[in-house]
Amino acid sequence: MSKIIMLPILLPVCTALIMIFFRRSVALHRMLNVVATASMLGVSLVILGSVLSEGILSLQVGGWEAPFGITLVADTLSSIMVVAAALIGFTTALYSLGTIDEEREHYFYYPLLQLLLMGINGAFLTGDIFNLYVWFEVMLISSFVLLVLGGRPQQLEGAIKYVTLNLLSSSVFLAASGILYGTAGTLNMADLALRIPLLDHRELLSVVAVLFMVTFGVKAAIFPLFFWLPASYHTPPIAVSAIFAGLLTKVGVYAIMRFFTTIFSHDGASFIHQVLLVLSSFTMVVGVLGAVVQYDMRKLLSFHIISQIGYMIFALAVQSPLAIAGALFYIIHNIVAKTNLFYLSGLIHRLKGSWDLREIGGIYRFYPMLGLLFLVPALGLAGIPPLSGFWAKFVVIKAGIDSEHYLLVGVALGVSMLTLFSMMKIWNEAFWKDDPRGEGGVEDEGYLRTPTMKKAVTIVPIIMLGFLTVMFGLWFEPFFKLADKAAYELLDARNYINAVIGGRS
Repeated sequence: MSKIIMLPILLPVCTALIMIFFRRSVALHRMLNVVATASMLGVSLVILGSVLSEGILSLQVGGWEAPFGITLVADTLSSIMVVAAALIGFTTALYSLGTIDEEREHYFYYPLLQLLLMGINGAFLTGDIFNLYVWFEVMLISSFVLLVLGGRPQQLEGAIKYVTLNLLSSSVFLAASGILYGTAGTLNMADLALRIPLLDHRELLSVVAVLFMVTFGVKAAIFPLFFWLPASYHTPPIAVSAIFAGLLTKVGVYAIMRFFTTIFSHDGASFIHQVLLVLSSFTMVVGVLGAVVQYDMRKLLSFHIISQIGYMIFALAVQSPLAIAGALFYIIHNIVAKTNLFYLSGLIHRLKGSWDLREIGGIYRFYPMLGLLFLVPALGLAGIPPLSGFWAKFVVIKAGIDSEHYLLVGVALGVSMLTLFSMMKIWNEAFWKDDPRGEGGVEDEGYLRTPTMKKAVTIVPIIMLGFLTVMFGLWFEPFFKLADKAAYELLDARNYINAVIGGRS
C-alpha cells in the first residue's frame, strides 16, 4: 500500500510529459489537466484514509534502505497537505478553463501547472532534506515561468524580484544542508531526529537552525523577508495568482512546522521559537497595514497572505499540541479562503474591467448571489462565526492565552479587526456603492459574450471552496480532531522514526 504515495508525484509529471508530446492540442491539455487533478484529489484522499487506518506510510525509492536512499513519507500532516494541494489544483484547473487565454495555453501553461503541483506534492511527501531542496527548485522554476508567461513588463519586473530572493534563499538552504550533513552525517529527517540530540557542537547546530529559519522564512514570506510577494503575486493571470496564494507560502510554513518539531526539537533550538514569536507579530501587523491602504484588489489580497502567515507562525512558535493543531487547521482554512478570494477578484475584474476598487461598483445590484459568495470567504478570513476562520483564530488565540503570550494575543485580535475592515472595504467599493462611471451594469462586454460553459467553470470552484469554508465552520470538531492527531505525531516523532527506519529508535 505504501507505493501509492508515489502517485501524487508521478501523476502530474506523467501528465506534463503527455501534454508536451501533444503540444499542439490545447483541447487535450485542458482535458488532461482536469482529469489529472481530479485523479490526484482522489489519490490524496485514499492516502489520507490509509494513513488514518494503517498508520504512517513510508517508501524507500529504489529499494535503498533509509537513511541511504530517497525516502517518501506520508504521515497525517503531509497527507492533509497533499489533499489540500490536490483540491486547489483541481479547482484551479476548472477556473483556468474559463480565464486563461489561448496564447498562454499554447505556451505550455497546463504542463507548467502540473510540474508546479509535482514540486508541491514532492515537498510535502519527502523524508529527506536534500530532496526537499530539489522539490523547492522544481517549484521555483515552474512558478517563475508561470509568472512571466505572457511577457508583459509588469510580469517580468515582479518575476525578477521573485526569483532573485528565492534563489538567494535556495543558496542558504543548500549551504545549511551541507553544514548539517557534515555535522550529522545524514540528511534523512527521521535519522536526524535521532542523531541531533546526541551531537556535540550545539552552537553550530544553532547556526544551522537559523539558516533554515531564514530559508523557510523567505519561502513563507515572514517579516522582514516578504517583499518579493506583494511585488509579484498581482502580476500573472488570476488563476496563477490564486494557486500561488493558496499553496506556495504554505509549503514554507509546512517546512518550518516539520523542521522545528521533528528535527530541531532539542533545547538548543528553543530560541528559534522565541524569534518566531516576535517575527509573527510583525508579520501580522505589517501585512494587514499593507492591505488596508491598497485599492488594487490583487495587491490587497497579496498583503493579506503575509498577514495570515503571521497567525500560523505564532501558533507554531507556541509549540503546544493545541497550538500546532490550531496552526494546521488555520493553514487549511486559509488555503481554501484565500484561493477563493483570488478567484472572486478575477471574476469581479471580468465583470467590471478594472482591478482598482475606486473605479468599480454596483455589482450587488445586478449579481446579489456573487455578493454572497464573496462574503463567505471574506468573513471567514476575518474570523466571523460560524465560518472556518472563527474556529481557526479561536484555537490559535486560546493557545496563546494558555501559554501567557497576552501581548501577541492582543496583536492577533487587533489584526483581525483590520482584516474585517479591509474585507468590508472590498465589499463596499466593489459591491455596494454605485459604479462611479455611471454605467450601473457590466463593464466588460466581452464577458457578456463568454459562452455559458466558460462562465460555469469559473463559478463552480468558487461555490466548492465557499461550501468548504462553511462546512469547516459548522462541522469543526471532526476536522480539528484530524489536526490534533497530526499535532501529536509532530511533537512525538517516535512513530515517524519507526515508520522510516524501524527499530533504531
